[in-house]
Amino acid sequence: MNTFQRNESKETLFTFISAGDDPPKGDFPVQKKSPKLCGSNYPLSIAFIVVNEFCERFSYYGMRAVLTLYFISFFHWDENLSTSVYHAFSALCYFTPVIGAIMADSWLGKYKTIIYLSVVYVIGHLIKSVGAIPSLGNQVVHVILSMIGLFLIALGTGGIKPCVSAFGGDQFEEEHTSERSKFFSVFYLSINAGSLISTFVTPVLRGDVKCFGEDCYALAFGVPAALMVLALGE
Repeated sequence: MNTFQRNESKETLFTFISAGDDPPKGDFPVQKKSPKLCGSNYPLSIAFIVVNEFCERFSYYGMRAVLTLYFISFFHWDENLSTSVYHAFSALCYFTPVIGAIMADSWLGKYKTIIYLSVVYVIGHLIKSVGAIPSLGNQVVHVILSMIGLFLIALGTGGIKPCVSAFGGDQFEEEHTSERSKFFSVFYLSINAGSLISTFVTPVLRGDVKCFGEDCYALAFGVPAALMVLALGE
């Protein structure tokens, strides 16, 4: 057998597929498309993401709107200490996104990071609400519960911050760039709407509703906790 015959025999071992041929079905599974919203190009899942973000922002800003007053009137701290703790909590909320990003990129992925840290977030709100019940223990118990709750809230709200918007953008197919752009507009509208409404509603709950013979901080923190439970359910 000459050299040409040997090369020709080797070439018969390979099967070539032209550009017009369909690839083998077993090697390239067809990816299912996600359900659409009302027959549009918007994935159904983004409706839940937008509602989730509204509830989450309501819970965070609603709690934070009365936090300094809570320190001053419930703990009887002076303004300097109350302001310092408030800003330390705010700073922690803007540091924990680093933790959330690392968890999402290197370990759990965006979806699981959102779910797990949302559970932490809800637990933090519940502990914070329980810590605002006057009849539960003395001031030391209230302070400990409140600080634990604030730490968990900071971990939750910061941890999911770098994941939610990116996860929402991932729901769109590559060709639907216009719909993706509109989604981000609605997404950030829900953030601002939740923040604005909660800033008005939560102080009203604290001042106009009385429980345990005084301002009802337990209710003011409990409503944001309920909204965060709803957000987790979404």
